[in-house]
Amino acid sequence: MLVAAFVILAFAVLLGSVLAISHLQREDHAPSWSPAALHGLVAISGLSCLALALRGPPRGLDQGTASFGLIAIALIALAALVGVGLLAARVFKRRIAGIMIGVHATLAVSGFVVLAAYIFAR
Repeated sequence: MLVAAFVILAFAVLLGSVLAISHLQREDHAPSWSPAALHGLVAISGLSCLALALRGPPRGLDQGTASFGLIAIALIALAALVGVGLLAARVFKRRIAGIMIGVHATLAVSGFVVLAAYIFAR
C-alpha cells in the first residue's frame, strides 16, 4: 500500500510539474480545468492511500526513519491545503500568485522526497 501511495503521488507530482510549466508559459496564467482537476484528485487519492498505509506497524525504527512517514503526510497535507487556496482563487477569478504556486510545490515535493526516503531507506 505504501508503494501504491508513492506511485500515485509520483503521478500527481508529474501532473503538477506540467501545470506549473503551463502556468508560466501562458499569458492569461490559467491552465485548463481538466489537468488541474485531475492533479487534485490524484493527489488526494495518493494522500488517502498514504494515510491508510501508515496505519500499520511502524517501519524504519532501526534506521531512524520511523517518523518520516508522518512528516511526509504532514507536508503533503499542507500542500493540499495550499492547493485548496489555489482552487479558491481560481473559482473567484483572482490571479494566482506565483509565490502560492511555489509554496504549494515546495511542500508537495518536500513531502514526496521524505516519503521516498521513508520507503527506500533500508
